[in-house]
Amino acid sequence: MTATPSVAKTPTKKQAGIAYWMQRVLEECDHASVDFSADPVHDLRVALRRCRSMADGLMAMDPRPGWKRMKKAGKQLFSSLGELRDVQVMEEWVQQLVAADDAVTLTLHQYLGNRESHLKHAAAQALRDFDRKQWTEWSVSLPRSAARMRPGNLIFRHLALERWTDAYELHRRALRSRSQIAWHSLRIGIKRFRYIVENFLPQLHEASSDDLKHLQDLLGEVHDLDVLWATALQIRAFPDDAARSLWHARIAHERNRRIQDYRTKMVGKSSLWHVWRAELPNGKQVEDAALRRLTLWASFLDPDFKHSLHVSRLADQLYAGLPANHVTESTTKDERDILRLAALLHEVGRSKKEKNHHKRTFKLIQNLRPPLGWSALKLHLVAVVARYHRGTLPRAGQSALNGLTPEDRNRVLRLAGILRLANTLDFAHDGRIRRLKVEERNGCFQIAAEGYSPRERLAEHIAGARHLLETVYRRPVMVKRLAIRQRLSKNLPKRIAA
Repeated sequence: MTATPSVAKTPTKKQAGIAYWMQRVLEECDHASVDFSADPVHDLRVALRRCRSMADGLMAMDPRPGWKRMKKAGKQLFSSLGELRDVQVMEEWVQQLVAADDAVTLTLHQYLGNRESHLKHAAAQALRDFDRKQWTEWSVSLPRSAARMRPGNLIFRHLALERWTDAYELHRRALRSRSQIAWHSLRIGIKRFRYIVENFLPQLHEASSDDLKHLQDLLGEVHDLDVLWATALQIRAFPDDAARSLWHARIAHERNRRIQDYRTKMVGKSSLWHVWRAELPNGKQVEDAALRRLTLWASFLDPDFKHSLHVSRLADQLYAGLPANHVTESTTKDERDILRLAALLHEVGRSKKEKNHHKRTFKLIQNLRPPLGWSALKLHLVAVVARYHRGTLPRAGQSALNGLTPEDRNRVLRLAGILRLANTLDFAHDGRIRRLKVEERNGCFQIAAEGYSPRERLAEHIAGARHLLETVYRRPVMVKRLAIRQRLSKNLPKRIAA
């Protein structure tokens, strides 16, 4: 429930971060534990909600388990205080709606007072069960991790766009159905959007914070009134039809006034939805931001992300040199995106254990929620391509290939063959092979690699890695050294002209 506004502590720009709010939780625990009165309980829930909402945003990029554990611990305490907070807010509403000597008012006050006393005992136990020591440890380790993600960047703007999209769909649903559940869901959606903006987009927050808070409060009060009416009906607080009609009319009046206030701001050409959307990524920015976000996620998991970056560059050179028959320009872009991301993510499974890490990579990518700009199918293809960067060759009947169309299966095999060879070209993780030149000669593909020597052991690994590509193209693939004269001949005309 939403509280009647109390005097709140407003954090400065430096304070509005995960470290500040995690420390605030511990401070508000002490304040609330005195007598669990309305304002301290509200302030503790606000601090917990901020921590959980920031964890929700940060864990989309940083997969370390500490975020999920902190969020779960915060939810347990937050939920244990929820019903107490509901009762306290209902008491405030009862005082505002009808005269104090009204029979319904007295009945509600008596019920809510008894309920509050019981819930305070439960809240005290929940506070004793809250592991402050563990929370203190998280308040040190998690902000260090969060420091890698600079507020205001494109990734956070992309995350805000996801929250905006979710909230806007809830807005449309609420206008259609006008049900209590729809309005309550919309309130939650706006709250999630607001917290991403507030915590990670300082410029947009400065421009929109008052409107976002006002809208959240309006919908929160709508929910408060819905719960109050349901509670009054549940405990049979109305002695007769006249009292019931009086209370229903007053609650409906207050509720409708707030919904109309919301509609005034959020429906039509001047809607704030359009104002906020204009400040968030558009067009190609959305796809670029999604790729950056997934790349950042991989960098937290991959123990040698520099190698994956290099493999991505090698794979892109191979893709550019090898033919892609009957592929349109848009399909080529999709394929390059899939290949590039599969290369960047192909070793995230090594975060758990080296053995069979390609299979764990597949599962980790499969478990990701596709970011805005990427479809579930496209991300699934990334997972399959990454799955076959090493290990047994793909074959019919394997679960990773189930459900793919023949076209997508052929695409996956070709991209997996490219990634498998690119990964092997950097087998030593030393970045020595930097440039590739692909030519088709005498019915085979010749790949000249700068820094490669056929006399080294790497040649044995390449012999096995190229087999998938040979199967896909049905022709031999040869890897040879890129000679110095080949590099010079490319630049010779420019030197003569100079």
